[in-house]
Amino acid sequence: MTNKVTGIIKSIRGQIVEVEIQSKEYPKNLELLIGKNEPEIKLEVYTQSKSSSTCLIISGRNKVTRGCPVAGTGAGLEISMGHGLLGRVINLFGEPVDNNGPITDLVAKSSIYAISSAMTAQSPKTEVLETGIKAIDFLTPFLKGGKIGLFGGAGVGKTILLTELIHNISAKHEGISIFAGIGERIREAQELRQRLMESKVIKNTIIIIGQMNESPVIRFRVGFAGAAIAEYFRDTEKKDVLFFVDNMFRFVQAGNEVSTIIGTIPSEQAYQATLQSEVGSLEDRLVSTDSGALTSVQTIYVPSDELTDAGVNTIMSFLNTAVVLSRTAAQMGIYPPIDISQSSSSAVSRALIGEDHYEVLTRFQKLHVRYLELAHIVAIVGEDELSATDRAIYNRVKKVINYLTQPFFATESQTGKKGVYVDREITITDVKQILSGSCDAIPTDRFLFAGSIKEMQKF
Repeated sequence: MTNKVTGIIKSIRGQIVEVEIQSKEYPKNLELLIGKNEPEIKLEVYTQSKSSSTCLIISGRNKVTRGCPVAGTGAGLEISMGHGLLGRVINLFGEPVDNNGPITDLVAKSSIYAISSAMTAQSPKTEVLETGIKAIDFLTPFLKGGKIGLFGGAGVGKTILLTELIHNISAKHEGISIFAGIGERIREAQELRQRLMESKVIKNTIIIIGQMNESPVIRFRVGFAGAAIAEYFRDTEKKDVLFFVDNMFRFVQAGNEVSTIIGTIPSEQAYQATLQSEVGSLEDRLVSTDSGALTSVQTIYVPSDELTDAGVNTIMSFLNTAVVLSRTAAQMGIYPPIDISQSSSSAVSRALIGEDHYEVLTRFQKLHVRYLELAHIVAIVGEDELSATDRAIYNRVKKVINYLTQPFFATESQTGKKGVYVDREITITDVKQILSGSCDAIPTDRFLFAGSIKEMQKF
């Protein structure tokens, strides 16, 4: 630590502190100042003007008082890296919060504000990442190294779906999983850790959390800290990394709260004017390089189920796969409740997912459009009024929709049904069978919450 920069706290306004700089040197933006007599006090420089610095309180708020001397560290907020983080739950400062003792086997410290990888260093991947979740693997296939968003309002199952993805992908694929909990409930972090322990994938997972009861400054920085850990394992350890974020919209909200604290003028829909650059500063770091793939899966809360919200739209612009969860489907008992019409993936091309998958998917999408038209007719006059051809389309598409449901490992204790993992190739073959009419004799309800057709026919 260097004490070249020294100062005294002159005023305190909520999360904002004005520091009068008494040294000849001034601190840089984002530099960390700590209390000389109270090391727990950590302040982050937000702006510098003349001889005073406007700082945000990161920790030790209860000990911050006027007249308290502070000193510069010469660096921004840093977090320790190493294999000791695996299997642990930590906070923004890399400190353990899981009651499992101190963290050992840490080799280096790294700033949470690393610069995004240069365009020439980025290595786009063209490999499909199988999840074992039929609806996702068929409708919105993931790319290894891609950015995936799970969009939905409150209570439609975003966190459950994310937990299932962590379980399935971590169990099947080698690499490191990092979970960044931004502004979510304490209970959810505890339940996630418990599920990962039960499924024995916790040993290759790191959980970093900034809970909803913490200050917006901490919640806003947790995503950057998680990205720094991901970059370390990607670039230094040469590992493939899965980076999970719950919830990216809370990141936007935390940035908005920080902006309000500072007193900046809001922009569209009362969001901060720096919204695009803030989201970009995090998203642009979540890329693959020649050292390893970095795949990010993010939940995005949609306020009032309104996808046109400016914050939601900003996040969506950085993603290449959007899985939109439908409240209507959830109310009908369809899980995962994926909105087939609004969800999309950049992986849907013959070159990436293969000829067979592409043909079956595009055929289903065309038939689904007709199904929606027929559903309106059925709701008014009944299915018997449909022609034989339309009745076949209606029933087959309905069976595919039911088939794409499945019991999750993450909800075994709640539903009593054992979770299933279905290979992507099996899913494609099964959907092809249903659309061809091979399963017309099987009742529609039999397809609900089952595995493959072969497994379903055993019972």
